[in-house]
Amino acid sequence: MSDHTQRKLPLLPLRGLLVYPTMVLHLDVGRNKSVQALERAMVDRHEIFLSTQKEISIDEPEEEEIFAVGTIAKVNQMLKLPNGTIRVLVEGLQRGKIRSFIDKEDYFEVDVELIAERQEATLEEQALMRNVLRQFEQYIHLSKKISQETFASVSDIVEPGRLADIIASHLPLKIIQKQEVLETIAVNGRLMKILEILSNEKEVLGLEKKIGQRVKKSMEKTQKEYYLREQMKAIQKELGDKEGKEGEIENLREKIAEANMPESVEEKAVKELARYEKMPASSAESSVIRNYIEWLVQIPWHKETEDLLDIHRSEKILDDDHYGLEKVKERVLEYLAVQQLTKELKGPILCLAGPPGVGKTSLARSIARSLGRKFVRMSLGGVRDEAEIRGHRRTYVGAMPGRIIQSMKKAGTINPVILLDEIDKMASDFRGDPSAAMLEVLDPEQNNSFSDHYIEEPYDLSKVMFIMTANNIGAIPLPLMDRMEIINISGYTEVEKLNIAQEYLLPKQVKEHGLTKSKLQVREEALLKVIRYYTREAGVRNLERQMATICRKAAKMIVSGERKRVVVSEKTIENLLGKPKFRYGKAELEDQVGAATGLAYTTAGGDTLTIEVSLATGKGKLILTGKLGDVMKESAQAAFTYIRSKSEELSIDPGFHEKNDIHIHVPEGAVPKDGPSAGITMATALISALTGRAVRKEVGMTGEITLRGRVLPIGGLKEKSMSAHRAGLTHIIMPKDNIKDLEDIPESVRKDLTFIPVAHLDEVLQEALVGNRNENK
Repeated sequence: MSDHTQRKLPLLPLRGLLVYPTMVLHLDVGRNKSVQALERAMVDRHEIFLSTQKEISIDEPEEEEIFAVGTIAKVNQMLKLPNGTIRVLVEGLQRGKIRSFIDKEDYFEVDVELIAERQEATLEEQALMRNVLRQFEQYIHLSKKISQETFASVSDIVEPGRLADIIASHLPLKIIQKQEVLETIAVNGRLMKILEILSNEKEVLGLEKKIGQRVKKSMEKTQKEYYLREQMKAIQKELGDKEGKEGEIENLREKIAEANMPESVEEKAVKELARYEKMPASSAESSVIRNYIEWLVQIPWHKETEDLLDIHRSEKILDDDHYGLEKVKERVLEYLAVQQLTKELKGPILCLAGPPGVGKTSLARSIARSLGRKFVRMSLGGVRDEAEIRGHRRTYVGAMPGRIIQSMKKAGTINPVILLDEIDKMASDFRGDPSAAMLEVLDPEQNNSFSDHYIEEPYDLSKVMFIMTANNIGAIPLPLMDRMEIINISGYTEVEKLNIAQEYLLPKQVKEHGLTKSKLQVREEALLKVIRYYTREAGVRNLERQMATICRKAAKMIVSGERKRVVVSEKTIENLLGKPKFRYGKAELEDQVGAATGLAYTTAGGDTLTIEVSLATGKGKLILTGKLGDVMKESAQAAFTYIRSKSEELSIDPGFHEKNDIHIHVPEGAVPKDGPSAGITMATALISALTGRAVRKEVGMTGEITLRGRVLPIGGLKEKSMSAHRAGLTHIIMPKDNIKDLEDIPESVRKDLTFIPVAHLDEVLQEALVGNRNENK
């Protein structure tokens, strides 16, 4: 410190920055006086005096506002930036102290006293340096803001003063503290000050770490989630993302406003939304409320499709889609006509009853298309739980609305056509009776305020057109059937099946199998043979399968190169479908003794049954075989008792029941059979066997018998007549009380059959047994 020479230098006041000797750094200079000082320095020896101003905010500092001690620096580089600022690279040379200001208008020029510094370290200073380096290393370890490479470069410094300056420049000190280090001229004093600062900084870092750990431990899970959620909100807000809960609530509020709900429902939805808004997202009930609100806004409350009230158009659609089925079509057109006149009509509750494959489901779809309404199919087969219809209460986990409300959501309108498929297959068990729940759905007086356990608000179903399908209306509970309008769809006649095959089934299968009319031609007689010998059903489902088989076989022939075009005739049909599966025309080839042809009604339509009676010497046993039900067995007993009471009139040995075992058998013994309508057939076969008189081969019969020989009415005359026609019978003996049902029988069947109404078994025998009929009748 012995060299106290003085020098005149331009002054550059620094704001918020301090330069130590040996430091090299960039400065951005923009103030006019500072720029002028730089230019003066560049003209002279490239040296400038850098001193920090006491207040950063002052733009034009006075003499007393600048620290006296600063650093003499060399300007190594100067670059003018486009914005007018000058960037300079300066290198600190040595400390200096302002002795006096030489007043200059354009810039400050100062008289600076240069402060020299020793380079060699004394023993005491070496010990201090080691201490300082150890403390600095520990500080770096705690702070983790200074790299190990910096420590390596610092540890190589041998000058004690320079070491103190460099370490001070790396510490996060305030300007006043850095200035204190700069003003400490004595090297050992400066090292002591650095030691004190490092010790203090280490203690602060240690406390920060402890506080951080304590806060981390005390932070509860909910606090952490809240913190993260707030961060997420901030991020979403920045991104303009509305997927968070706030955005979701806003979205739900808009949907509630757009849903056009009834006032009471809207009030409830808004109330539930307010609850959802206040509830934490982690709450289990939060998702329950959200799902409930979403169901309320997704169900249609007022949206309605306009009916296409054009009877001619609707009639054309129904005729295009289905052949026959006149009664159903007429009922739909009647509904349309009334709707056109009144504009207000509650949806009808129609039940299409009939055997499988007659087109009940596809007819319902066509009705929806003809009305221009949405169509939803809801299968009820095997439904046992009442909650499936009415829904579950929201208190249950996984609660959902019932299938009626689900169907309404799927339809999206309040006036769709809903098909309740297989309503006769509903069952009931300990979970409740779904058919009882269906009463409210199907009752026109109640369904304008249908109550679903999940929705909890009345829902209007009065504009829905419900169509049901059933194979067996006997399986539908009476209170439920009372709400329906039953429309029976019986089987198709042979003529109808042929037309359906030509117009609908074959073209559909040809298209589905990638064929064309030019590649596959099926002649009418071949189709007729398929209907007669390869299918036996009321509907046309198996007939369609046979059409598909023909198309597959034809496709294989064409692809393999065997044929370019396939023509299927009556003679070639067996090559495609194999040997006939059924015998066409079950009518006997000749008159038989002890065998009568009865007509049966099954879920698959009508059928013919031959009842056989055989006598053998015995003790009067009555043997019944053929897997008969109780009703059929009782019919056999009634016929047997009637014959015993009238044995003399019928010219039968009065003791026949003591001398003979009588065996009554109904063929196809593996198939269960039951019903009362075989009564007169059993009696006729018994009398034929006991008298030895044959039963006419062309006669089929149906009717229930009493112990006095009266013939009671039966059901399913249309289906039975069609099976008789299919079997080749020409005369039908029927109960007189069933004359009213003749009009239901298709004209094509009725014209080929002779119907003989009877009221008593005597009339049956007169018509059925050979030699008894009055030919002039």
